[in-house]
Order: sequence, then C-alpha cells, then structure tokens
Amino acid sequence: MDETCACPGEQTAVLTVAYNGAPFCGFAKQPGQVTVQGNLEDALALVLRRNVETTCAGRTDSGVHALGQVVSFEVSEDEFADRNLHTFVRSLNALTDDALIVKDLSFKPAGFSARFDAIAREYHYHIVSGQTPPLFMKDFAWYVPGTLDVNAMRLAAKYLIGEHDFKSFCKAVSAIDKPTHRCVFDITIEPEAVLGEEVLTITVVGNAFLHSMVRTIVGTLISVGLGRRKPEWVGDVLAARDRNAAGETAPAHGLVFWQVCY
Repeated sequence: MDETCACPGEQTAVLTVAYNGAPFCGFAKQPGQVTVQGNLEDALALVLRRNVETTCAGRTDSGVHALGQVVSFEVSEDEFADRNLHTFVRSLNALTDDALIVKDLSFKPAGFSARFDAIAREYHYHIVSGQTPPLFMKDFAWYVPGTLDVNAMRLAAKYLIGEHDFKSFCKAVSAIDKPTHRCVFDITIEPEAVLGEEVLTITVVGNAFLHSMVRTIVGTLISVGLGRRKPEWVGDVLAARDRNAAGETAPAHGLVFWQVCY
C-alpha cells in the first residue's frame, strides 16, 4: 500500500477486509442488524464525509468469518489525492467493530467491481474430529465426534469438481427462479495443526458460490466420512437437484472466506 495516491485514472478504491463473523448478522446490510457491510460503510461515511455504497466479492452468512474479503467502492479523482493511505486505514480500523479489520487499501480503474471482476473465490472449512473437542479452535471449527474416513471424503469430493447444477447444495428458497450452475475448480481435504490442535481443512475453490453451498458440500462430505453414505452417493445428490437429497448444512463458525483471485 503506497502512502499516497495521486493517479487521476484510478477511481475505484479496493479494501481487503478480515472479520470474525460471530457478532455480525452476515455481510449484507439489514435494517436494525449489525452487519459487516453496514459497519464498514458507517466508518467510511465518517472518514469521507459522505454516504458510501460498497460491493463485496462474496456475501457471507451470519457467523461466517473472512480472512481476505474484498470490498470496492467508487471515489472521485481528487478524493484521495492528498490523503495518507496508512492514516486512512488506521482511521477506518478505529471506527469499525473490534471484530473487523481493514488490512489493505489499493486502487483500480473506475468501474472495477469486487464481485463481477473476481475469477475465483476460495473458502476454508475447519473440522475437528475424534473423542476430544477443541479448545482453541472451538469458535472456528466444527467438532465432529468419531473418526472420519478422509480418503472416502476425497473420493466423494471428485464428483463435485467441474461445472454442475448445484441446486442440491444451496438453500432451497434462494434457488427459486435463479440459475444454479457453478464451476468448482478444486476441493482439497488436508490435516493441519493449528495452535497445537489437529484440524481437518476442506478447501473449496470455485468461480462463484450459491447460498450456503460450501457449508452444504461440507455437510455432505461429512456424511461420507462418517460412513453413513458411499462416495458415489454425492453424484446422485448432484443429479437430484433437490436440497433434501444432500447432507446437513455445516455450522457457520467453521467457514472462512479465505481469498479472492482477480
């Protein structure tokens, strides 16, 4: 992040934002609710002394976290000409909720959209299994008692790679009269140690996602991992185009919107 910006052709400000989703009712503004977008836009309005409308790379549900959410908003050519950008970011962080941090500010040409110019979005879902629940990761991982067959989960995940109709994997009401085809580029399932606790991380990368799609994918894979279903069942779920055919929706607190590619 440069200290100042004096480039007249750059008129879209782009913020990289991280947040703990627990205190927020999702990203999108809602009347009478504390949301990420509402909190951020209130802070921007105070600093810029005008109303600001933002666009995000991907709306997150209530309780879902973000490490690399991207938010864009239009600015005039001279609005940042004499501003110190470090001071601007510091001011935003002083005004936003303690659970939200602006990590970076950059600029793109006018018309850039955090949402529509994104080519890939990456989510991480964290799971702790076994007989002992997590301590440090309890607010950021789904505890699943028992033993998971990770190899079976990986086989099941292969059915989801590529472009498909993911109607079975989204909140039913959100799919009414809306296109439900999406492309999943990759799903990996790998163990890692976080603060000394063993965590299974499911990484899902795609061009875009439907409402609750990643959490439903995770819940479906868990059904396979626990031996309740065979891996090939996931192919049947896709073909059904019916939310009732899939597994449960994994809890929101285990999901992190990790990063966006442009």
